[in-house]
Amino acid sequence: MEKHRPEAFALITGAGRGLGRAFATALAKKGINVLLTALPGEGLDAFCTGLKAQYCIRAEYFECNLTREEDLSRLVRWVKENFTLNILINNAGIGGTSEFEKVHADFLNDMILLNVRATVMLTHQLLPLLRRSKAAWILNVSSMASFSPIGYKTAYPASKAFVLHFSRGLYEELRGSGIFVSVVHPGPMKTNSDVAMRIEKQGRLARLSLVAPEVIAEKSIRQLFKKDSLILIGWMNKINWLLMKTIPIWIRLPLITQIVKREISLSPVKTINHESIGYGSQQLAGGQCDR
Repeated sequence: MEKHRPEAFALITGAGRGLGRAFATALAKKGINVLLTALPGEGLDAFCTGLKAQYCIRAEYFECNLTREEDLSRLVRWVKENFTLNILINNAGIGGTSEFEKVHADFLNDMILLNVRATVMLTHQLLPLLRRSKAAWILNVSSMASFSPIGYKTAYPASKAFVLHFSRGLYEELRGSGIFVSVVHPGPMKTNSDVAMRIEKQGRLARLSLVAPEVIAEKSIRQLFKKDSLILIGWMNKINWLLMKTIPIWIRLPLITQIVKREISLSPVKTINHESIGYGSQQLAGGQCDR
């Protein structure tokens, strides 16, 4: 008699909205069970109920704040004690647009804790669980901003450059192990009317780079399973990537910074408030937190 194999799950962080929810839906469409995590009050209960009803998969959720070490540990323990894991998607992240000295120190701290520490520590703590699967995948969400420093964003591109280099190094280290590591670099995403308005203020180039979260999620999952280790979605983002690789930084940096500065001048919000933080996929402009 064939031995029963436990059902495998995909863990997605920042699944309360935007790209995180799109990842969950894209995986559910493929019949893949999902574990979702987000801050309390993000509606994960109803979202999981809908996924289970529509796609006949298992969908479980865990509400927590990944900037808190104790919450991160509770999440890891919950996953290890209850599930078989073969996919990890580190999607949660925050960022912003503002003069650096006007950003609340707590916001900067949370950005580093979420974008950098949570990504590294979740991956580190869950690797032993992923190794138990015959094949496993890790997808880290970086950003097009990772390819260049940007004034008035400052810490955000630096944190996403960390995600890029972390992912590439881990990909090489785990080559041939059965665990495949990839990193995706979303550009501007039209996640809601507020984000759409802010992208409009960035000019024609930003509007041409717009890709819907659902498209990014579905194509990222497809490329992940094809073992594409660096994923760019949308023809304009691919052109932007090439330009950022070829244009000297002394030309590129002031040009990009000027675009961002224009966005700030047109935005009614001039500072980033710690109280407005929400964790999700990486598209932020105009002084609000990423959604």
